[in-house]
Amino acid sequence: MKSSKGHMTRKNIVEQALQLFSVKGYYNTSVNDILRATHLTKGGLYGHFKSKEDIWKAVYEKAVSIWRVKVFKGIREIEDPIERIEQLIENDMRDYLGGNVFKGGCFFLNMLVELSGQSAGMSRRILKGYVQFSRLMRDWLQEAGKKGLLKPGLNYKDIASFIVISLNGASAIYTASRDANIWQQTTIQLKVYLKSLRIQERVTETLSEYN
Repeated sequence: MKSSKGHMTRKNIVEQALQLFSVKGYYNTSVNDILRATHLTKGGLYGHFKSKEDIWKAVYEKAVSIWRVKVFKGIREIEDPIERIEQLIENDMRDYLGGNVFKGGCFFLNMLVELSGQSAGMSRRILKGYVQFSRLMRDWLQEAGKKGLLKPGLNYKDIASFIVISLNGASAIYTASRDANIWQQTTIQLKVYLKSLRIQERVTETLSEYN
């Protein structure tokens, strides 16, 4: 019973801190803010976490878990690697960003902007996630190339980086404006771009989707 109560307390700390960090930022969120949100004493809080940075680390892992559930839904069942990337983009834009999963917008982008130049360790942790995301799409592009689905001579690393940059640009503008047209148009344009990379026969077959 005691262990279960402790688990629920820790879970509540992480969930409350996640929304606070998302809206107010890491540095603008005080320990007292977390105490008020969780109705804990300092002793109760520090019984679970040694510092605010330790809370952030647990929050980051929770945010990644939430993001993965949204973004990778239905992805593994898609055989065509380009369609896999298209669905990934749609899930990220529509279900994660457009779904306003975190009150402050994209948690990872907000944290990266705030922490860059302030905390090398924390910002590196976020950047590592972006690199892994880009590498996954690069791997899928390579898979598509090996299957003969893409035009020859493409730089898969650059294409994957371009997609990540585009998604983050949309995240930044949407967070500031809350204009759904931002993520909707980003989704459409990236899908059109990906289809332009296919060999001509495949492009012809799929053009009807946009007519």
